Amino acid sequence: MNINAINVYKVNLPLKLTFSHSQKNARSVDNIVVEIVTYEQGLKGYGEGAPRPYVTGETQESAIRDVRLLSLNKLFPWDLDDVSQIWNFVDSATGEKHHNSALCAVEMGLLDLLARKENRNILDYLSADHFTHEVQYGGTVPVADQEAVDLICQMLRGFCISNARLKMGRDREQNRRALKAIRQVMDRGCDLRVDVNGAWDLDMAKQHLPLLESYEVSVLEQPLMPEDPNWRELADILKTRDVKLMADESVCSLEDLEKAISEGHFDLIHVRLSKCGGFSNTLKMIERIRTAGLNYQVGCQLGESGILSAAGRALCAISSDALYCDGSYDAFLLRENLTTEHVTFSHGGKAGPLKGPGLGITVNRENLKQFSDYFITIHSP
Repeated sequence: MNINAINVYKVNLPLKLTFSHSQKNARSVDNIVVEIVTYEQGLKGYGEGAPRPYVTGETQESAIRDVRLLSLNKLFPWDLDDVSQIWNFVDSATGEKHHNSALCAVEMGLLDLLARKENRNILDYLSADHFTHEVQYGGTVPVADQEAVDLICQMLRGFCISNARLKMGRDREQNRRALKAIRQVMDRGCDLRVDVNGAWDLDMAKQHLPLLESYEVSVLEQPLMPEDPNWRELADILKTRDVKLMADESVCSLEDLEKAISEGHFDLIHVRLSKCGGFSNTLKMIERIRTAGLNYQVGCQLGESGILSAAGRALCAISSDALYCDGSYDAFLLRENLTTEHVTFSHGGKAGPLKGPGLGITVNRENLKQFSDYFITIHSP
């Protein structure tokens, strides 16, 4: 199968509400979509990346440039016949984390295209060793005013969500009120995680520890910036308490992961397709996490369209041993989607693998054009 062109779209997706955490205050999100085209078969494969400067240092502009650079890689499979070509290309292109969202989008588009050509689901190309027919998703509560926090907690309770992730900032009193709201609204047995996105220093983390214990928080995610020198001290303090420490922005690549394992600070690692560079790299990281005896969470970026949500569903479906899964929030977060389907979990946070060829979704090309203000076309050499 000859690939004739790659279209790369710069998309801006509107959200239903303003969603915030310590690094971002968003009413819309900026992603990229890769459309890989073969004229002979009349097929298109789609991939999506969520470049975030505070995660991998990427922007939409840098990710689009990187897609062009990736297309020039000597192993890029312009003549695509077997999935091994995709894995070999990704291996040759893997390196600095500063192009991970671009690599994710390209790899995803190639897999989607090949699967559609072969009338297979993308899961057929992925290991089934840890497959599950039922994914259990949790909910996320953003940094917000009291009314918004209460509303989201009520929604999560109505869906019988059994675990939640609360975004926290630097305002201790606002954080306390949010914790109180969650415990008042949701069942006391709700497994509660806190994600700080590197907003605290060591002193602020110490100030919050009694609060986390009082409200029975089980996981503290990325409280410090990756380069903060005080991780060891904080990790030692947490080992004496019933709060696990999870890395997110600190671990975006296999190199980051090896460093984290050698330092021994973290109990859990948060993996995400766009952050980690696609399926191949993310699955290698998960396997290394397993061999190191750590746990992991499969997550998402804020504002993923149905394209990236569908890929995340596939990843969760082959990660039955993940301690937590977050994602499939389309119907809750997006005012408009890029797919005709909303890839959204059902009551109890439950969801199954998507059916059909490729990613199992249909891209709404009218919406893709409507929410894109720029695209480039890369032609085959």
